[in-house]
Amino acid sequence: MSTAGITLAQLGEHEILKRLRQYCAAVVGDDGAVQSLPAGEQLVVTSDVLIEGVHFCDRTLSPNALGWRAVAVNLSDLAAMGARSMGITIGLTLPPATPWGWVEALYEGMHNCLEKYGGAIIGGDLCRGNQRSLAITALGIVPQHQAIYRSRAQVNQTLVTTGIHGASRAGLALLLDELDELKGSGSAAQSWIKAHQRPVPRFDAIAALHLQLQDFGNIAAMDTSDGLADAVIQICHQSQVGAKVLRSQLPIPPGLTEAVGQPTAENWTLYGGEDFELLLSLPPDIAKAFVNKLPGSQIIGQTTAANEIRLIDDVNHGPNIRLDQGQGYQHFST
Repeated sequence: MSTAGITLAQLGEHEILKRLRQYCAAVVGDDGAVQSLPAGEQLVVTSDVLIEGVHFCDRTLSPNALGWRAVAVNLSDLAAMGARSMGITIGLTLPPATPWGWVEALYEGMHNCLEKYGGAIIGGDLCRGNQRSLAITALGIVPQHQAIYRSRAQVNQTLVTTGIHGASRAGLALLLDELDELKGSGSAAQSWIKAHQRPVPRFDAIAALHLQLQDFGNIAAMDTSDGLADAVIQICHQSQVGAKVLRSQLPIPPGLTEAVGQPTAENWTLYGGEDFELLLSLPPDIAKAFVNKLPGSQIIGQTTAANEIRLIDDVNHGPNIRLDQGQGYQHFST
């Protein structure tokens, strides 16, 4: 007999934890997890919090997809630092009336993502609350002197993205029935929904980069979770360089312009967010080799000495537009 419909209040804390251990590493069960670092490696730590009604809802994410996405979000940050995954800890807050089946599916999704991209659940905390929330801390390791920072871009480098942008925003629009015209987009629409629900951490990009690089001290990278424009601006600000992004090279998802029109497609590509791709600033020869090695990656512009960050209209030869960080997602904005 299935117990998926039984609530957490009916199971109790100890039974819940007992059931969840099947998804965790063997180290779970003590007051803390003990991890050893391989010789010559450094620890990378990143955290992310997902709140129901702010970052997720049942309308757009099944519990399994939420589990996958919650892990992928953190692994994307590790990839942006050039690190590989060791494991995660989970802080989970749930109302007592939450069905056990919801929690089980959540952990299955997290376990599936870790199984594919590396690491394990090595600890965490479970508590009751009025609202579902999920806080994950991910641990990664990176060889000494090979961590990648946002602050090391140089003038006259090439800006490269690992994939298309705007697909996740289009997928969200589909799931929320915001735009009826998107419903007829067939396989493209399904790929946009998948981009929103099951993002892929780009460890493959870091592997491709390692094949091209000896010196990691003069490149920069950032994940694009808050939008492509935001990533360009943050790298430029922290590296004290400017940038030119070419309108003709915007990584717009195939079919999106036809579905929503050019202005919306460009806006979602620059500011939609939650695509969890990487933006890299690389020396031109390294960038060219990287793009040839990694399918779907694309050169979008270059860094400059000028103290400005602009979208260059090389299509219609119209005015150049300053990229605006305020158009992307920001916590605490009204």
